[in-house]
Amino acid sequence: MSASIVGWAHSKFGKLGDQTLEELIVMVARDALEHAGLEASDVDEIVLGHFNAGFSPQDFTASLVLQADDGLRFKPATRVENACATGSAAIRQGLRAIDAKAARIVLVVGAEQMTTTPGPDIAKNLLKASYLPEEGDIPGGFAGVFGKIASAYFQRYGDQSDALARIAAKNHKNGAKNPLAQMQKDLGYEFCREESERNPYVAGPLKRTDCSLVSDGAAAIVLADTQTSLSMKRAVAFRANEHVQDFLPMSKRDILAFEGCAEAWKRALGSAGVKIDDLSFVETHDCFTIAELIEYEAMGLARPGEGARVAEEGQTEMGGRLPVNPSGGLKAKGHPIGATGVSMHALSAAQLTGEAGGIQVPGAKLAGIFNMGGAAVANYVSILERIK
Repeated sequence: MSASIVGWAHSKFGKLGDQTLEELIVMVARDALEHAGLEASDVDEIVLGHFNAGFSPQDFTASLVLQADDGLRFKPATRVENACATGSAAIRQGLRAIDAKAARIVLVVGAEQMTTTPGPDIAKNLLKASYLPEEGDIPGGFAGVFGKIASAYFQRYGDQSDALARIAAKNHKNGAKNPLAQMQKDLGYEFCREESERNPYVAGPLKRTDCSLVSDGAAAIVLADTQTSLSMKRAVAFRANEHVQDFLPMSKRDILAFEGCAEAWKRALGSAGVKIDDLSFVETHDCFTIAELIEYEAMGLARPGEGARVAEEGQTEMGGRLPVNPSGGLKAKGHPIGATGVSMHALSAAQLTGEAGGIQVPGAKLAGIFNMGGAAVANYVSILERIK
């Protein structure tokens, strides 16, 4: 445990067209430092997670964080990107700086502004996270990629529509209690299960309620080395942080196994010296409900093809065997790409310090986080535990 989260901040997620990307970055950077009880001059390094891919005309964004405080001037600042796992990639870079003793305190910011981009361009931008020579012509953009995965899963293991609706309904029920969530409405299982004018099919067997939202938002965390963090007001330590990268083409792997996800979980649990059932809750990457279903299997909650049972038995609901996505997940909370991984860590830290409000998991002691880029290409798992 070389580093801990000692402060964080989180904007509301949603359609935030009245705020610029720069304003979102500045707001969470300032708020995270204030939450940590630190001055800008205390920061040794800055890492910004920002996917962009055409969402912002300003493509050189690392130094926008410096706008938060003149005390950040001349600090090293770097932008990192790894598709939808961009936020976790930024965190990992910050952790490695601390591990190398190149920094004592690192400010990590994740941000994206997507909703100001025209719809066709949004689809084109997101599809850049797939392997274009083989997947670039799939109808429906990135939803089409996961629609193809869902169709293949249904073909191998049977119709999973009931389970996908359970997952969507669970996450919307959780998101209804999260004031930061983009969609704060409990849609109910029946609405998520049935095709309707308000819930049409989008790609393959995936309906609108199976797909995460196009979002704006930002989040930030402050990392400190263990010795420093023990002198702070709060400290949530990384028991483990693992990154596994897999082949980009889906044709080179069993796309229904999410093997990179499984390997990342295996390494993280092993490094932390815990089992999946030791965790108090998990925040996982439900860009589409089929992703969360397969992730149940990859993280070890169920054997291949049996993830539906986990959903249908309520094992991942609040109060169940292992609550998954108490925040509402990407499905209800929203998915501003560069911010998602940072958001997962910020809200998990809030859970472990008892600061999660209406989405609090009672007695949370140990958190698991899985953030994914592409179709299980970039895979990041963190295990968090409060030490102060």
